[in-house]
Amino acid sequence: MSLHKKSSKRNGVAVGDQLNGATKKLLPEGLKVVPLSPATLATTLAPADQLWSTSRDKAVKLRMEGSGAASYTPITIHQMFLETLEKYPDHPALAFKKEGQWVFWTFRQYYEQCRAAAKSFLKLGLERYHGVGILGFNSPEWFIADVGCIFAGGLATGIYTTNSTEACHYVAANAEANILVVENQKQLEKILQVKDQLPHLKAIVQYKGELQQKAPFLYTWAEFMKLGEDVPEAQLNAMIDSLRANECCTLIYTSGTTGNPKGVMLSHDNLTWTIRTTVYMMAVKPAEEVVVSYLPLSHAAAQVFDIWMGICYAMTTYFAEPDALKGSLGTTLKEARPTCFLGVPRVWEKMQEKMKAVGVKATPMRKRVADWAKSIGLQYNYSMMNGENRVPWGFSMANAMVFKKVRAALGLDRCKICFTGAAPITKETLEYFMSLNIPVMEIYGMSESSGPHTVSSNEEYRITSCGKVMTGCQTKLDNPDEDGNGEICFWGRHVFMGYLNMPDKTAEAIDQNGWLHSGDLGKHDQTGFLYITGRIKELIITAGGENIPPVPIEDALKAEVPIISNAMLIGDKQKFLSMLLTLKCVVDDNAEPTDELTPEALDFCQRNGVRATKVSEIIANKEPPIYTAIQEGLERVNARATVQRPEGPEVGHTRARLLYKWRRTGTHHETEEAHCCEDVPGENK
Repeated sequence: MSLHKKSSKRNGVAVGDQLNGATKKLLPEGLKVVPLSPATLATTLAPADQLWSTSRDKAVKLRMEGSGAASYTPITIHQMFLETLEKYPDHPALAFKKEGQWVFWTFRQYYEQCRAAAKSFLKLGLERYHGVGILGFNSPEWFIADVGCIFAGGLATGIYTTNSTEACHYVAANAEANILVVENQKQLEKILQVKDQLPHLKAIVQYKGELQQKAPFLYTWAEFMKLGEDVPEAQLNAMIDSLRANECCTLIYTSGTTGNPKGVMLSHDNLTWTIRTTVYMMAVKPAEEVVVSYLPLSHAAAQVFDIWMGICYAMTTYFAEPDALKGSLGTTLKEARPTCFLGVPRVWEKMQEKMKAVGVKATPMRKRVADWAKSIGLQYNYSMMNGENRVPWGFSMANAMVFKKVRAALGLDRCKICFTGAAPITKETLEYFMSLNIPVMEIYGMSESSGPHTVSSNEEYRITSCGKVMTGCQTKLDNPDEDGNGEICFWGRHVFMGYLNMPDKTAEAIDQNGWLHSGDLGKHDQTGFLYITGRIKELIITAGGENIPPVPIEDALKAEVPIISNAMLIGDKQKFLSMLLTLKCVVDDNAEPTDELTPEALDFCQRNGVRATKVSEIIANKEPPIYTAIQEGLERVNARATVQRPEGPEVGHTRARLLYKWRRTGTHHETEEAHCCEDVPGENK
């Protein structure tokens, strides 16, 4: 096996470690550099001659370098767990509620539970490189099933709890799952409907509640954990010793918005190398951090943040309640008081909406104090971001009167760093939290990059940027335009192995030189911060030949008109652009939009002399102040846009359509009672 050091520039503009220059960090203490010697690597890596694979049992070459972060010694998940276990055996690893009280398991107990689960998987007949599907909300059992499956030589496979029966069947069949671990009767019923269509399935384990029916292939969690008691430790040890860092251990299934989900194959090294590198950039301290697990673990970001970061750096992970995103997350945060917190944009937006709703009801004096404090907070955090480190007059008072109280109310009083990722977040939301002295750091990546590719930190961030490339990785902007916008391509040991059984899709994602193509458009600033500017497949090409990225226009209008919740630009092959809009409304427990306006939207209406409290009332009456505000917002956005390209026809008028409801269902958008606003004069591009 040969490993070759790659040049920093391949078929485009490459930005790698050299871009960080003065900010390049030394190797973390305790991480070893491995010489590029086949004799040295033969004991830890399986033979491989390609950087990618679509076969579950085929290893890949690692993108290793001769020095720096890309040269870290490859290790397996088990080896990473052992390193932490040897240092912190009695440190609390998992915290979960039982009868209303928090129960803690140490890393020793956690490891022993994973071994017990691994032996039970072997007892049930788990075959090497076959899947163990896990379908349920975050819990110790989810973690143990995932890690135990990997110890036993299987492929840990998360399945979204919101998946339909058909979607569950597809994932389980594609992973050739031998065992499925489900949370409760609701999830069990999905599997029972398709059990006879899963030829590889041998058993189903339910980890919460009692079974409502008996069958030879059904087990409670307690029954499952006892199954492997007679499996010899030597048998499990032999399996663990056979694991190789450059072989697949986990499958992450994409959302499947353009067809069936793709099984992203991640190796041991993908996970262990990525987490060691990323966490070091975050300046996380071993055995000192606390996190809360609540985001879907079938998603790469949550899995890396909750499971693998926890194991690698001996973090204490608190498990939220299943209704976390329906309201109980705040209670868990206040009890756990995490030191690191990851929230997808919608989580931060919901926090923002709730705080604004409280602010609307405040007395005039409290509003003035809050506004004053937020202006100080925004000024201070922009100064910190720009490296000026100026503390404005009054900051200490604002901190004592407002910022500390807000942090405590959110459960973030101990939080040293807050993150957002997995989707775009608006500048408005970022600035809102900056004004409260809670800067939120953006992370950017894909399932195919084992989660992160660029990372922001408290020491280095820029608002609306997703940070700088991870140490040991490189970014290439393919086919850049005159403004420097190109397709973002990744290089590094975090790049996935390939899509399971999908050679054509894999070839589309990874080019012949080994670069992972993201499909996202981006550009760098002069200091190496990456900005996402659009999505290649989302580009709108008008009848006049204009290539238009919709996201900046959509975001611009939402920033101009705060009552707007969603905006979608349309106009492919058309003479002019149109935009579908929805108003901010209350979302129910099932994440469905209701007819009730949010407190922020109500405040907007009242300030404009409108008494409506429902979306339908605004639509039915075509409330002139609201429609006028939207039209004026569009005019302001159009005024800032380019009117005409250098050659060829102009782009026609932009028009808006206000929708009563707009909800995403699978790959479709459902709309009801659409009504047109007036055509908005002015050209847009």
